[in-house]
Amino acid sequence: MAHTAEEAIAGTTSGLIGLDETVTWKAKHLMKTRVLKSRITAMDRPLSFTDEMVSGDFKSIKHEHHFKRIENGTLLIDLFNFETPYGGLGKLVNHLYLIRYMKGLLDIRNQAIKEYAESDKWKFILEK
Repeated sequence: MAHTAEEAIAGTTSGLIGLDETVTWKAKHLMKTRVLKSRITAMDRPLSFTDEMVSGDFKSIKHEHHFKRIENGTLLIDLFNFETPYGGLGKLVNHLYLIRYMKGLLDIRNQAIKEYAESDKWKFILEK
């Protein structure tokens, strides 16, 4: 996520995160530096985990990650639900722009996760 200058600034900022732990992210999105804190609210390692927003610009975010072993690797099922503030105006922005923007971010992040998982790069993450 280099294009957003994303960095973990508090909570679990390196290595693996666990159930009930939090991480606070800072990144530049839509011309503004934003801070979002999330908590791991469910964990069934190695099959799934869920993170939910504790604080940030959205009304709510719930992100479920499910992993399923398949013949040639692992299938990631990513369920991402968010609600914007500002009532009807927020819903309009959602439909006109934000859904596409968030999907693009998830696509970029998942491609990076795939790259690390399918190479030796994952070892660097665990060494931190």
